[in-house]
Parts: sequence; structure tokens; C-alpha cells
Amino acid sequence: MDIPDEQKGDDQSEKSVQESMAHKQTDSEEHASVGKKNIEEEFVGTPLAPAHSLWTTDANGSVRLRIEEGCPEEPITVHQMFKASVEKYGNMYALASKKNDKWEKITFLEYYQFCRRAAKGFIKLGLERFHGVAILGFNSAEWFFSAVGAIMAGGIMTGVYATNSPEACQYVVSDSKANIIVVENQKQLDKILQIRDRLPHLKAIVQYSGHPQEKISNLYSWEEFMELGLDVSEEELDEIIRSQRANQCCILIYTSGTTGKPKGVMLSHDNITWTANHASRVGDMQPADTKQESLVSYLPLSHIAAQIYDLWTGIQWGELVYFAQPDALKGSLVTTLREVCPTSHMGVPRVWEKMMEKIKQGISECGYVKKKLVTWAMSVSLGENQKCMQKDDEKSFLFFLADSLVLQKLRAELGLSCCQKFFSGAAPISSETVQFFLGLNICLYEAYGMSESTGPHFMSGPKAYKLPSCGKVVPGCRYKMANIDSEGTGEICFWGRNIFMGFLNMEDKTREALDEEGWLHSGDLGKIDEEGFLYITGRIKELIITAGGENVPPVPIEEAVKKELPFISNAMLIGDKRKFLSMLLTLKCCSDTETMEPTEELSTEATEVCRQLGSQATKVSDIIGGKDKEVYRAIQEGINRVNSAATSNAQRIQKWTILRKDFSVVGGELGPTMKLRRPVVLEMYHKVIDNFYKE
Repeated sequence: MDIPDEQKGDDQSEKSVQESMAHKQTDSEEHASVGKKNIEEEFVGTPLAPAHSLWTTDANGSVRLRIEEGCPEEPITVHQMFKASVEKYGNMYALASKKNDKWEKITFLEYYQFCRRAAKGFIKLGLERFHGVAILGFNSAEWFFSAVGAIMAGGIMTGVYATNSPEACQYVVSDSKANIIVVENQKQLDKILQIRDRLPHLKAIVQYSGHPQEKISNLYSWEEFMELGLDVSEEELDEIIRSQRANQCCILIYTSGTTGKPKGVMLSHDNITWTANHASRVGDMQPADTKQESLVSYLPLSHIAAQIYDLWTGIQWGELVYFAQPDALKGSLVTTLREVCPTSHMGVPRVWEKMMEKIKQGISECGYVKKKLVTWAMSVSLGENQKCMQKDDEKSFLFFLADSLVLQKLRAELGLSCCQKFFSGAAPISSETVQFFLGLNICLYEAYGMSESTGPHFMSGPKAYKLPSCGKVVPGCRYKMANIDSEGTGEICFWGRNIFMGFLNMEDKTREALDEEGWLHSGDLGKIDEEGFLYITGRIKELIITAGGENVPPVPIEEAVKKELPFISNAMLIGDKRKFLSMLLTLKCCSDTETMEPTEELSTEATEVCRQLGSQATKVSDIIGGKDKEVYRAIQEGINRVNSAATSNAQRIQKWTILRKDFSVVGGELGPTMKLRRPVVLEMYHKVIDNFYKE
């Protein structure tokens, strides 16, 4: 894969693109010189670091950038992007944090200055070039200052999931050779203190919320840390900043490691700055000098979706970012949304599902007349939105009546009364959820991509919306389909300025992900229609191959079961190398508000469905083991309906069982972004699964 000279760049790449029927899309109105406009004169023509290959696995390595006709923008560093934004939006508010029940805001200029102070603190603590600064904790202004400051100081910023165990933290911190760890509070600090003697590169720990409970050497409060670098000169910091190149690594995103060790995805300055500029345009995000966007930051910043959306796009377009409370996902998110009324909101599918459940619960508690009115308004909105998708019709008077009388109030209940852009990403979203929100006159724009593509590679937006697709390729990016079968399904492959540098210290894994020409193989199966819309059909690794050799994508069958049975929370299809298909089911339950663990109590929606079936069940234990014949009969009938639509006998579910507990992040069955961790579930419930197949 090494490309020794530039000759392979344009001619051969273009030829290979045509041969593989690769596709690109250009944003003809805007793309030509946006990157150039964003660079101050002092930065124009900043050279790139020497590079001969499209990939590297060394933290201090550099790569050839995929600059071509569809994406000719001048490459810039994170600092250059920030400096350009400060010049445009310096006096506008950038970040808002709630202190003592009041929102405290800082401007872009203040934000930039805080990042510089953090950078000086890191330099003072001995941060070495291309070594990690690991950040472990919930979203906050200090998280942002640490992230940008780490990059300014010449380090590599590495987010660590707040839900990680001490051992998982140790892997990430060691692998990134982190010199400094920034932790949120005592709970996160305790994890690091447990593993401190196994971190040879660690020089200091900084705590950004509250004060450390005991005095430990090289442990600093945030206030102490921000004073540390006051004697580091501006020139010393500027010299480090000037030495940075757009084709060098500045961020590590660690994959969740469901199939082995987590992989450190190396992202360059250009990956970040180019993607922040381009991907958001599909979703119609506006620059602050046109109309300032506002959003609430609450999803894990160690994941690429939240990091690109909250942090880097925020800087690029001058957005105002409000930080949610740490218990956002335990229930306080809607309260924050109501206070803030953001113009844009992103959620992973589980967040949208939780909102859907909250609204459904509210509707179920309404009186007869109000319930009828809401049902009518939602059916009008769903119908009109679906009709307008097919042809660009004007919406009817009836629709505007339903919206103003009913739906606006429902959106306000969620804190989304001023919101115009709604995004879903990080995992596939069910058609039931999308249609429910269309009934509230909320179009969910789905983004599809991966850490290795710096987030979105395909996106839905106002001009690229078609259900149930993930939208079209981001302008300036390209795709091709590999190994296309007779039905037009193939593996989706990516190309563009957003494609990662490589996996840190993992050459074999990098060569697996990037082919000889440099195309990133997603591992996802999909189809593209004649208009360029992408439809995901499943993951290659998730594909079930039965003992009879039949290929079965599990997700469509699982989604069909959940649609037929609204009280089912999770459905997981089993059958790889087995004689027939079986399924694990969990019921919708309430969660413990403190631990977020699923409880025995059925959710309001599940209890209501049980009542309609003639069951008095209120707990999981009332149902499992065949105790509740009504519920078991309803499940079997639902599965029979799904089976009747199966393309072959091998795709029918023969056996199923209800598990005692719903899946959760705490339980380990779901990853941090609520994705199902299939290998973990297979291991946890192997005895239950083996029972399906006993003769």
C-alpha cells in the first residue's frame, strides 16, 4: 500500500475510481474556496509534513491527503480553524455551563484564551509531542478546554468513556502513551489511582469538577492546573502550534472493542477540520454570522459522533453549546432542553426511543377526547410528511391546524419548540421511531459513518431525505460498493478527506480496513438506489450463516419482531452455524434512576399492552417461564406474522425465550452508544442458547 511517489495520486486514482464505479458528489454552490477563506494570511501555504503513504500506524507519522477535484480546500490545522472562527465570531457566546442554577456563558475569544491556558499547563506538566492527554468524564467546558489545549500543546487528545472500568481505562491510557489524565471527579479519579502504577508514561492527573479529597503528588485541581502554565511564554506555545501540520495526528478515538482489543483510530487535523466544515452543511447547519445555532452537549465526547457535532462543528460554525447535567441520560436531559430550546439536536436511537416512550406515556394518561385529538393530529402529520417526501407538495391547511393546535405543544414538552434540525447517528434507528417523530412533525436526519471516517460519510438533510435511507454521500466524499450480489447488495467502501490515518500501533488491522488503493471497507452491507440514497442491510460480521449455508441478515428480522410486539425492548436473532433460527427477547422495563440498571418493573407502555391482552402482569417475573399465557400467546402470534413474511423457511424463527433482564450499558449487553454487543450477549446467555438446540 505504500505509494512512493506522487504519480499514483491523480491519474491512477482517477482511473481506479472510474473502474470501480466510485461515486462522488460536489457542492457546486459553496465547496470551491471555503477552506481557503477560513485561513488567515499568516497560515496560507503552511506546508504539510512529508508523507509517501495514505496511512500510518505511528503516533508521530504523517499521511498523504486525499486532495482532489471534489475536495480541493486548503488543509488547515485545528488551531487555524479555531483562530479563523475567533476572528469571525470572537464576541459571540460559545459555551454555556450551569452554575448555581444560572447559565454562565463565555465568548469565542474567552474560549480560545482558556484553551491556550490549558495548553500552557500541559506544556508545564511535561506533555511530550504526540503523547496522549486522556480525558475521562462527562461533557463540560473544561472537557473542551482540555481537548483543544492538548492539541495546541502538541499532544494527541484521547477521550475515555466515563463508563469504562479501571482495566479498560488502563488499556486506552497506556496505548496512547498518555502523559496527563484529566478526570471529572473523585469517582473517575479512583479508577485511575487503582491502575496508576501500571501507567509508565503518566506524569500528572488533573481533576476538573470539585476538589481532590486528598493531597496526592502530581494531582491538581482545575484551578491549580490553570495557574501552572502562567510562566510559559506565548512564543513558546506559538512555536509548538506553528510546528503542527494538517496531515499529522491530533486525536485518538477508541472503538468499543466488542470483538477484541479496542482500536485507536488516528485522526489528523485535516480529518477534523475538513469534516467539521463539510458534513454539517448537508444538515443545513448555519454559520453564526448568518444565524447562530445552539445545541445541548450530553452524548459521550469519546465517541466521534458527539465530538464532531458538539466540539469541532461548534468551533467551525460559531455555535453556542450548552452543557447538560451529568444525569442527562437518567432523566434531566428534557429539563435542560426545555430551558435552552436548542435550534439543533442530535440523539442516538435509544435517546429518541426514550423520548418516544415519554410522549406515549403522556398520551396514555390523557382523557378520551385529548387522546383522540393527539392521535388525529399525529396521523395527519405522518400522512402529510410522507406525501411531501414523494412529491414536493405544499402541506394542507389541515396539517397546519393539527400542528398549531396539538403538535407544537408536544414538541415544547420535549424542549424542541425552537428546534429545526434533528439528527440521529451512531447506530441504526428503527422505522417505527422515525415514523413516530414524523407524526410530531419532526424529520430525523440519519447520519451513517464510523470512527474511521471521522463520523458521517452519508447524511440525510432537507435536500437529501428519503425513508428508510441514510441519505446521500457527503459532498466531496466518495463511495463504491464491493462484491455486489445478484440483488445489488454489496459492502460499502469510503474515500475522502475524512478517512482516518490508521489504527495506532496496529498495522495488520489497518491493512484489513484499507485496501491496496486506500478505500476504507466499512464491513457494512447496503444498497444504493438510482438517486444515490444509501440503504443499510446489515453488517458482514453480524450476518448469520446457518448450518444449511443460508445467509440471514439479523437486523430486519429483529426490527420486524419489535414492530409487531411493542412491549419488546430488545430482540436478538441466533442461528450462526445452527440448524435453525432462534431469538432472545427482553421486555420494556423501568430503569433505576441512579444506576440506570433495568429493574423488574414493566414500563408503562408494556403494562398497558399487557392489559389490552388481558394480562395483569406488572413485573417481568409475572410473565417469564410461561406463567403468563396471554403474553406468550401474543408473542407467538407476532412471531408467526414475522415468519409469514420470511423469504425462505431458513429465515423463520423456530424458538424464542424471554430473558429475566433487559439489556443495558451497565449490564454490558449494550455499548456506550446503545449498540447491541452481540458477542457479549452470546457469551452471557450461552446456556440459554444451547437449550434451544438440544435434541
